[in-house]
Amino acid sequence: MIQAALLGGVFIGVLSALPVVSFANCCCLWIVAGGMLAAYLDRAPVDRRTPMRGAVDGLLAGAIGAAVWLVASIVVDTVMGPLQERFIAGMLENASDMPPEVRAWLESVAQGGGGAFRYALGFLFQLFVGLVFGALGGLLGAVFFWRDNVPPALGGPVQPPPIP
Repeated sequence: MIQAALLGGVFIGVLSALPVVSFANCCCLWIVAGGMLAAYLDRAPVDRRTPMRGAVDGLLAGAIGAAVWLVASIVVDTVMGPLQERFIAGMLENASDMPPEVRAWLESVAQGGGGAFRYALGFLFQLFVGLVFGALGGLLGAVFFWRDNVPPALGGPVQPPPIP
């Protein structure tokens, strides 16, 4: 259970921290998928697989995902910060007809204000959303992946033919 939640949490945290890939998280795609992944990877005995266990897998993955997001977003911002500043400085130099409001907004983005407060607020948001939607993803994963009556054509047990 813990190993599955760790892998689901790493999936959630890393994909939620990447600059372009994180846009898919606007509808909590990565969080739900990480909860489903945690439920899928849980190797509980068949008699202990319940939807509630899947929800707990997703809940733990959401909490771990928030912590991984914090570390990954700090690393990504440290690496991408200088590139972003140079890109915005080039835009400000070349755009002479830019409205003053847009220029002021770009200058504030280039300075990267917020720092620790932005990370703390983002962590709390990721934690709350990760707990709710991670549990939902784990519940969905348990319903989709933990079936008892799977036909042989879909990967269920194959019954040998009777001996004549």
